Amino acid sequence: MLQKKLKPLFIKMAAASIVLLAACTKPADLPNTLTDEEKADGWQLLFNGKDMQNWHIFNQGNQKTAWSVKDGALWADPLKVNDKHGDLVSDKIYENFDLKFEWKIAKGGNSGVFVDVQEDPKYDATFVTAPELQLLDDANAEERHKKDSTHWAGAMYNVIARSKDAKPNPFGQWNTSRIVQQGGKITYWLNGVESAKADLKDAGWPKLIAGTPMKAYRDFGKFTKGHLAIQDHNNEVFLRSIKIKQL
Repeated sequence: MLQKKLKPLFIKMAAASIVLLAACTKPADLPNTLTDEEKADGWQLLFNGKDMQNWHIFNQGNQKTAWSVKDGALWADPLKVNDKHGDLVSDKIYENFDLKFEWKIAKGGNSGVFVDVQEDPKYDATFVTAPELQLLDDANAEERHKKDSTHWAGAMYNVIARSKDAKPNPFGQWNTSRIVQQGGKITYWLNGVESAKADLKDAGWPKLIAGTPMKAYRDFGKFTKGHLAIQDHNNEVFLRSIKIKQL
């Protein structure tokens, strides 16, 4: 009699476990996917976890590159010597947007994500025109980076120091970053905390740049529309769940 009573209970528990498992593995919890709500809200994936669609090498087009896909993430392999090294650039141009992504970096690693990149043969690098969200293993970085808060993960590299409350996770662990640009105003977030912000249209912006190393590049920070880019700094870096919503 007890066995007969317990059997339906086991069935109910098994069914509940299946429902719970399905809830835990829904697209919202998987990398490189969008929820139904995100799709309805206008979000788009810039990386599908399988190939390098939507990206190419700065000023080089779609040629064989040191970038590839590994374990569902965009991967910069510093050991590739026969393939083209260079920053990855989005195929499309963006102006007002909300960009989110996850990243992790090797011990002592250094990389970055740029906005407003001007792709033109007259520019030999992404950074000569574009502000950079720094990606860094702060704890094991070169001393010059450790001493300069505009070089820390989450900073606008060489321009705006990272806020004290924003912290990166240790190397090898995933971080979340977000960049919002609207009307020339740029805000960075690192692991859910605002880390830096700037207004490229503010009257004081040129003076601010004049006091930084970026003054060496005459067109730096003069654009509020351009490509996105991911830096190949000859360090191992991974990015995934790259999604954007145009504002």
